[in-house]
Amino acid sequence: MGELKDKAAGTANDLAGKVKEGIGAATNNPELEAEGEAQQLKGKTQKLAGDVKGAFGDKV
Repeated sequence: MGELKDKAAGTANDLAGKVKEGIGAATNNPELEAEGEAQQLKGKTQKLAGDVKGAFGDKV
């Protein structure tokens, strides 16, 4: 994936994770809450990968 695709996917995962975490907290569902937290972490990792690719010109 290129820089922009990584950043877009990361943003989407971060947002979806926040929604899942919020729904899990509101419905007292710790599994959904944890899944949301994990998805947010995945999104942050994807954004970081995009930043690294941007810094190295997509050669990573």
